[in-house]
Amino acid sequence: MPQPGLARTIWFIVFPGFELLDLGGPLCAFNLAIDYHHAAYEVRVVSAAGGLVRGSSGVAIDTIAPPSPGHLDTLVVVGAPSAEVLDRQSETVDLVRALAPRARRKASVCTGAFLLAAAGLLDGHRATTHWRYAPELQRRHPLLRVDADRIFVREDDIWTSAGITAGIDLALAMIEEDCGIATSKAIARDLVVYHRRSGGQSQFSTMLELEPRPGRIRDALAYARSHLRERLSVEQLADVAMISPRQFARQFTAETGETPARAVERLRCEAALPQIEASTEPLDQIAIQVGFGDMERMRRVCLRIYGQTPQALRRRGRALEAAD
Repeated sequence: MPQPGLARTIWFIVFPGFELLDLGGPLCAFNLAIDYHHAAYEVRVVSAAGGLVRGSSGVAIDTIAPPSPGHLDTLVVVGAPSAEVLDRQSETVDLVRALAPRARRKASVCTGAFLLAAAGLLDGHRATTHWRYAPELQRRHPLLRVDADRIFVREDDIWTSAGITAGIDLALAMIEEDCGIATSKAIARDLVVYHRRSGGQSQFSTMLELEPRPGRIRDALAYARSHLRERLSVEQLADVAMISPRQFARQFTAETGETPARAVERLRCEAALPQIEASTEPLDQIAIQVGFGDMERMRRVCLRIYGQTPQALRRRGRALEAAD
């Protein structure tokens, strides 16, 4: 916590080739907090050498070199649109490693998680990044656990967000922690974004995530979504696709990156979530309606996908409704 009367210093670290929206989204949220909601923030954009730093879009940002030691509340490392750009940032990694001990909380937006990990800050932690780069982050840094389903992950003093616009969600969560839910909700309205994205913290709809090419697998997935109360075995979905169960399972996994069973669980969770959060219907009845069969199975899948039990998701939904 900053000393009384001292602003919370937020430093954004950028580097040549950084993703502009990784910086612009959360930076705008914090600036709105300052300009319209009287939040005690002091925001700076920092780079290893200072001066103009050109992002991947060609837009150059004026930055400062790291100031002399002093109060640093939050360190936010932005990402880049390719791993090749990140691999050239040894000076930035050194800067992150040097500044991290001074910061109360450390954060990354999108692929900025690669730089936090390279600085040794994510070992033993759970983290997220853009879904496209999640497998590569896990491969390079086996001591961390990548949770590719989440919009953002907070673990102790480490915050990581998913791809690009998820940096706004991360900033709103930090502002809520610092200034309260009323302020974060007001800033979400200023930004014309959801205060809490529908669908919990999942990065995107299951249908969008799996994204099979047009054809038999997509047809089977659409059938599953409209028949969630049924058993939906591999054999049944293979009949819809008009191929053998063995060929269907192999082709489904190749096109979507998920087994048919896991994909169906995601679809059921996605269908259950609005009812869990917004209705008063008994949870065991919701589990039956979306095809889980029993509450315990729905609880296990919700924990894996959303990181919370159905009961916790319902409490959160009621708390957010009460705060509106």
